[in-house]
Amino acid sequence: MLKFDSSKKVLVIGRAGMDIYPEPPGTKIDDVQNFSTHLGGSAANTCVALSKLNVASDLVTCVSDDAIGNYIFNKLNDFNVGNKFCRKIDKKFQTQIAMVETILENNQTILYRNNSCDLQLDRSDIDRINFQDYSSVFLSGVALSSNPSRDAVFLAVKKASALQIPLIIDLDYRPYNWESDEIKSEVYKKIMNEMDIIIGNDLEFDIADNSNEGLKLAQTLIHKKPSIVIYKMGEKGSKVYTKEAEQDFGIYNVQAIKPTGAGDAFNGGFLSSMYQGFSLEDSVKRGSANAAIVVTKVGCSSAMPNLEELNQFIKNKEEM
Repeated sequence: MLKFDSSKKVLVIGRAGMDIYPEPPGTKIDDVQNFSTHLGGSAANTCVALSKLNVASDLVTCVSDDAIGNYIFNKLNDFNVGNKFCRKIDKKFQTQIAMVETILENNQTILYRNNSCDLQLDRSDIDRINFQDYSSVFLSGVALSSNPSRDAVFLAVKKASALQIPLIIDLDYRPYNWESDEIKSEVYKKIMNEMDIIIGNDLEFDIADNSNEGLKLAQTLIHKKPSIVIYKMGEKGSKVYTKEAEQDFGIYNVQAIKPTGAGDAFNGGFLSSMYQGFSLEDSVKRGSANAAIVVTKVGCSSAMPNLEELNQFIKNKEEM
C-alpha cells in the first residue's frame, strides 16, 4: 500500500476559476435575478477539500491578471490553499467562469473557457517547483487537453517519478480543447501508465479507451504501474482495484440538490484519509461521504465539509 509523508504538502496541478450560482437555490439560469460567486475549477476545489480536512496543498495553475484573477488569489488565501505557484498572465487569456444551477434534474452548467488561462501553464512553471517538498502530486486531467499545459504536466510527472513521489490523477475529462479523439486516448493512456492512483468515472474510462469498454481498461491498468484504480459508477457506487483484490463500494444516500462538486469532494476526502493513515477501504468510504455532503449544499468549494462535519456525517449514517 502506498505511504504518504503527512508532514509534507500535496502538489495539485489543474485549473481554478469562478463559479456563479443563480440564487435562491432551485432558480433556473433563464429566470435568475441574483447570483452568488464561489471559487471553482476542479483542481482548486480539490485543494479546498483537502484544506478543510487538515491536509495542506499548493495549487499550480495560471489565472488572468485582472479582477477575477485577484478574486481567485483571495479565495485561495481564505481557504488556506498555497498559491505561490499560481501565475498571473496577460488578460488576453481568460480565467474559466462557470454558471451552475443548484438543481438536480436537468441541471445546466455553462462553462466559459475560451482561450483558457490554465492551459497556458508551461514547463517554466514546473521548473520553479522543488518536488522534494511534496509527498504526492495530484493531477487534473483537463490540464492534458492542450499545450503548453500538456507538456508541463508530463514534465511534472517525470520530475516526481524520478524522486519516487506518488502520482495521482483524476481523469476529469472535458470534451473541449482536445485536437482529436485519437490524441485524447493516446495521451490519457500514456499518463495513466505513469500513475500510482487513478480516479475516474465509467464515462471517463470509456473515453480514455475510445470504446465502451473502460472497465476492461481499468482492470488492465492495475496489472501495470498503478497501485490503486478507482472506477466510479455514479449511483451504482464504485469498483476499486489493487494488485491483490477487487472491491465493490456503495454510496451514501442523501437528499441531493445538485449533481456538481461530488468528484472533487471525493478526491479530497479520499486522499486526506489516505494521508491520515486510514485503510484503503475506509478512505474510499470517507471520500464517498464527502461527496454526499457536497451535493446537498450550494457551491463546490464553499460546500466542502470540515473534518468534524465529515466524521459526524459518517457516524450518523452508521447509526441509522
